[in-house]
Amino acid sequence: MVLAAPVIKPVNPIEYPSSDGEPVAETYDHFYAIAVLLEMLRQYLTGRQATVLGNQFLYYAQGLPRMRVAPDVMVIFDVAAGGRDNYKIWEEGQVPAVIFEITSKGTQDVDTGIKRELYAQMGVQEYWLFDPKNEWVKGQLQGYRLNDDDEYDRINDGQSLVLGLRLSIEDKKIALHRLDNGEKLPFPSELAEQVAQERQAKQELEVLLQRYRDRYGDLE
Repeated sequence: MVLAAPVIKPVNPIEYPSSDGEPVAETYDHFYAIAVLLEMLRQYLTGRQATVLGNQFLYYAQGLPRMRVAPDVMVIFDVAAGGRDNYKIWEEGQVPAVIFEITSKGTQDVDTGIKRELYAQMGVQEYWLFDPKNEWVKGQLQGYRLNDDDEYDRINDGQSLVLGLRLSIEDKKIALHRLDNGEKLPFPSELAEQVAQERQAKQELEVLLQRYRDRYGDLE
């Protein structure tokens, strides 16, 4: 008698969605603060083995797609640069080194409760809360650094030792200054203005050089 081979049904792979359809930020101020900080950190870390992600799912338990969180901005070192649709810790081998939450009165309890505890358990070295509307965070900005007991201590000097930056507030945005030389990182709008000024200066120089050539001939 010939036995029929058993039918093996393929196991569907576990899906890790990259979106839940929820809005990126509560208000324009929150969205703008996220976008500006994200771009400034990307520019600052250009050329380094690091990535900066914004409001993307961070999966921290393999096989459990519901175990996820979406930090507003997170910086991860020792991984390939560039964007991802989502971030899985077990695939990349690194937890975020720094996480920023652009907080509000409505998210205060989550940001200071569940998220803070989760990030500490993950081993996130620094956790920063920025309150662009000045609703509940004293001074609008508060940072925390992980201690040897895997608990967060308050950062009282505005310095991110992990990033090598000093953080402050400027017009509902986080301003960044390098700790090594005090240089301020330009906001995207300031960077665009610098580029425009450099382009104009180059055009003016070309006009002057052309006038010189017209009068005296080519430069040797």
